[in-house]
Formats: sequence, structure tokens, C-alpha cells
Amino acid sequence: MAYDIIFVTGEVYFDHPLCGIAIIKRLLERHGYSVGLIEMPKRELDVTVLGAPRLFFGVSSGSIDSMVRNYTPLKKLRRDDRNLDYNESVPDRAVIVYSNWIKRHFKDAKIVLGGTEASLRRFVHYDYWENRLRKPVLLDSRADILAYGCAEKQIIEIADRISKKKNLLDIPGTCIIGKEAPEGFLRLPDYEEVMASKERFCDMQLKLDNNKDLCQKIDNRYVLQNKSPQYTTRDLDSYYELPFSRNIPVKHLRGFEFSVVTHRGCIGECSFCSLKLMQGNRIISRSEQSILKEIENMKKLPYFKGNIDDLGGPSANMYGMDCSRCEDGHCIDCNRLDQSNKKLISLLRKARKIKGIKKINIRTGIRYDLASDEYLKEVARHHIYDTLKIAPEHVNKKVLRLMNKDNGDLNSFIKRFKMTGTDKELSFYFMTAHPGSGMPEAEELGKAIAKLKNTETVQVFTPTPMTDSTCMYYTGLDPRTKKPVYVPYTYNEKKKQKRVLFSSKYKNTSEDKRLSKYKNTSEDKRLSKYKNTSEDKRLSEEPGKDHSKRPAARIGSKRIGSKRDISCQKRYMQQKRMARGSQKVKITNGRGRDNKETYRKDKKGRITNGKCDKITRHNHNRQVLKFNNVYKQ
Repeated sequence: MAYDIIFVTGEVYFDHPLCGIAIIKRLLERHGYSVGLIEMPKRELDVTVLGAPRLFFGVSSGSIDSMVRNYTPLKKLRRDDRNLDYNESVPDRAVIVYSNWIKRHFKDAKIVLGGTEASLRRFVHYDYWENRLRKPVLLDSRADILAYGCAEKQIIEIADRISKKKNLLDIPGTCIIGKEAPEGFLRLPDYEEVMASKERFCDMQLKLDNNKDLCQKIDNRYVLQNKSPQYTTRDLDSYYELPFSRNIPVKHLRGFEFSVVTHRGCIGECSFCSLKLMQGNRIISRSEQSILKEIENMKKLPYFKGNIDDLGGPSANMYGMDCSRCEDGHCIDCNRLDQSNKKLISLLRKARKIKGIKKINIRTGIRYDLASDEYLKEVARHHIYDTLKIAPEHVNKKVLRLMNKDNGDLNSFIKRFKMTGTDKELSFYFMTAHPGSGMPEAEELGKAIAKLKNTETVQVFTPTPMTDSTCMYYTGLDPRTKKPVYVPYTYNEKKKQKRVLFSSKYKNTSEDKRLSKYKNTSEDKRLSKYKNTSEDKRLSEEPGKDHSKRPAARIGSKRIGSKRDISCQKRYMQQKRMARGSQKVKITNGRGRDNKETYRKDKKGRITNGKCDKITRHNHNRQVLKFNNVYKQ
């Protein structure tokens, strides 16, 4: 079968409103287009399995940037982390890789880029993983057009124009390559300018906006951005009412199988967040009727037990804060913003009354500086799954200002939450090593964390393309004021900042005394190897014991284990190099005295008198012994 459109995506597809490709696929099918899907291709030939599409290939890395997916903030591969259940298979810069695979096999095929990775690389951007500026992704991928943001309206318009053999110019919400800058477009600093001057890079950052026509010169060509189309409540209702099966084949995502999206966009405009360049800096809420209808339909699903996993959006309590009175946004600082949460409270109360609904959870977190007292009581009494999640990010005022999260008072909110009388608790998300955060600021945050329960996540800041915080990281300047900002660049300092946050948990405790034994000693250096590893957890299980002094068995001069590790407890092994063939193995005790027992090994490497289970040869003369099914080398 020849498909009209074939999507190549870097993540598992599931037919659910939380999957962006699923919404677009369902929407295209409603308009009469046939859609094929290739998920997580591992080899170049995988992109050819469905043949050539009649109209175009749609390419995306998925909802997460492939570099963020593959690497930790310290640029270590996530798949190498023993403590992380990571089994993803996405190439670095997946959008570029997939596009070039397609071009090699289908030279004349049109390619449309979309998703987070492409949207945040539409102009010249700083690449943290290469530590340099890169050109727009349209040039490296050789794609025809880029649809940024959620792109439902864009993808329909693109499909219609290609099917009618029209040009792709002037489609709202898209970027293309042009030979000249059209009239009326706001010009960003050229590629050569931002390469030569960090101040010009800051100027470029301040002009980035989804609601403007922008252009940027790259060599002798221009990247042209057409401003985003306006999405409405009616649009969102039609998208989320598409006939999804809601089947989720991925085990770790099934906790959100029965989730309901209430709105899009965010008015917070956090410096480190890219959401304003994806969904916009305004709130678009679904209608109350559409949300209640989705909940009613959910009751018909075979595995539904009456619990809504989550009801919300980027910040759950921004539902109903729609406003289009002014053009520049910045709603969170506007005194006309309705912060009463009345629309959301009304929605929650009506949803609870639906027959068959046992509980509606809010698990995505709320913006604590926008939570009214009435809303807080409603949530605390009826809608907390385990804990209510909030993201203060930091406590230092200077760092919070740079993060653009200096609204609200955390201590005041905690008191207000306790006054609700609930037995539930708060959980917190924090960030360290953000521009402006040095060791004094990290220590201040550590002292604050020591007083809190349920610190869910403390993450090291990761510079992602096109955010204000990434601009600070690259330039060392605050883009708004052009004043210098302290930036922790070295891995060593980033690790120290995170470590000081966790070490504060042990202050004035028995654990702190245990660790102080090793202060400035060789043992302190030995323990530092195991910091934040499974070995560190193993050592911490036995506070008060000095594990470094445990006697160990040896093979020649090599330590191979300890008294605790060997089940026979009283015997230590010492072994000389042996020639090939039938060999005698002499077992001695830990003091070097012969225990007068000799064991013979047969051709299969087995000890013949049964005192030991087995002895085998490794790398010629190195030996591995097995005592009571415990191997030690």
C-alpha cells in the first residue's frame, strides 16, 4: 500500500492524546489522507520499509530532544547509568539523521520537520553537547519545511498544498529557506554576527517570538519564520475529541493512560523552559463540556476503574487563565489576570459528580504562586494522588530572578497548604548549577532542602537550544541587561553543587558522624569513587562500620574478597600460578599456614574431593574460584 504521508519518529507510538504524532495522524486521516508510521528506526534501511509516500515524509525525534534523551547534564550516556532503566534507541540529533537517511534513498521526496528537537533549532542556536553554535536544522537536514510547535493547523495546510502542487510559502507556523528577506519580517542578527559577538547573540535571543515574522541570514540564504497561527478553544476541543483507542504499549507510561489534557501554553515564561517557543506564552483552555465529555467516554474503556490519572496541562492550575487583550503576552505580571481559579474549581466539582468516577488526580504539578486559597483547599481535600508537586527551583533571590521565577513566596505557600488540614504532603523540584548559581547559592539551597520533606528531584541545569538560560550559559551575560552572570562551567563544580545539596541532609545526624570519620583521609578518597552509585548505597546500609578494614582473601598479591563475602567464613585462599593440564591446588588460611589439604583438578576443571565446587581458568594463569556458588576473583 502506498501512503500519502509517512511519519518517521524517534519514540514509541501510542494512540493517545498525550502522543503528538497520534493527534496529527488522526487529524490527517479525518481529512482523507492515508498515514503510515515508522517508529524508532535503528538502521538506514528501516526508513524504506513502507516505500515512498505520495506527498511527504514527516520527521520528528518525538516529544523529547534526542540529545536530552541520550545524555545526562554532565554529557554522560544515559544507557551507561546502571541505576537508570534506559532502553531507548534514538540516534544523536535524530531529526538530521533520519532526514539524511531518507534523502539517500528517496532523493525527490519532500521532508517536513516537526517536534521539539526541530522547533528549538529553527535558527542559529548554541549546542551544549558540541559547545558551539550550529546553523539552523533546515540546512543540516536538507528538509523542505519545518512546522514548529504542536503544528496541527500547519500539517493540514502543508498536505493540502503539496497535494495540489502549490508552493509552501507563507504557511503560518512554519520555517523555510529563502533567497531574500521579505518585507515586514523582523530581521535577527546574521549568522556571522552572532558567531563574532556574544552581545549580538543576546540581541537575537530577545527577538525570538512565535507571534512574529522573523528572518535570519545564513551565508547567502535566509531562514524565514512565519508567525504561528492562532489556536482557539474550539480547535483544541476538536483535536482531543478525536477517536483515540488510548492503548499504551509502553509500561512506564501506563500511569497516564487515563489522563485528560485541559489546556495548552504557559504564562510562566521560565528562562530555562522552551515551552513558550513550542506552545506559546498564552493559555488556550478547552471547554468544560469537551473535558467532561472525554471523561464520560473514558468510562467505556475496558480497563478503566474509575480513577483519572491526571487532569491538567503544563501547570495544572493555569486552566481558565485565557487572555488575548494585549499583544505582548507577559500575562503573569498583569494585574488584570484572573487568579481566582474559579473556572478550574467549577470543572473539578462537576467532574467529581460524574457517575462512576472515584477520584480525579492532579499529578503534573501546579504553579504555587497562582494557587488561590479556595483552589488549594479543593485540591488538598480531593485531588492529590500521593503528594502535591510544586517546582520552586531555587531559594536564592538572585538566581530566581535570572530564572524568571521570583514571583510568590515558598514559605508562605507551605503555611497555606498546612492550613488546609490535609494529611497529604508537598513534594519539591529544585535545580542547581543554573547561571547565577555558585557554591554559596548551592549551600543556601542545601540548607533549605534539609528542612523539607519529599525533595522529588534536584537536577543539574541542562542548556537546551533557544532558551534564555542557555543564552546566559553561552554568553555569560544576562540578555536583558547585558551584565555579566556567573556561570558554573566545569563538571567538577556542577557535581559539587549537587553534592552539597544532598550532604545537607546528613547535617548533625549519625550519618554525618559516620562520614566525618573519613574526612581528609585516604578512605575519604576511596569512598568518593562510589558517590551516587550502587556501591555507595551498599556501604551506607551499614552505618558505623569501617569496611576498609575487612580482611580479604588473595590470589598471589591480589585482593579478591573479604571474610564477609565468603560463605565458609574461616578460610582465606591463596593460590600460585599453575601449569596447564592436571593441577594441584593448595588452600591456605589467612595467616599463610598450610591447612594440609590438597585438591586435584580434573580435565573439566572440577575439584575432585568436593571441598570446593569448581575452579576454572581465566586469561591463562588468572584463576576464578567458586565457594558455595559465590564467585570471587
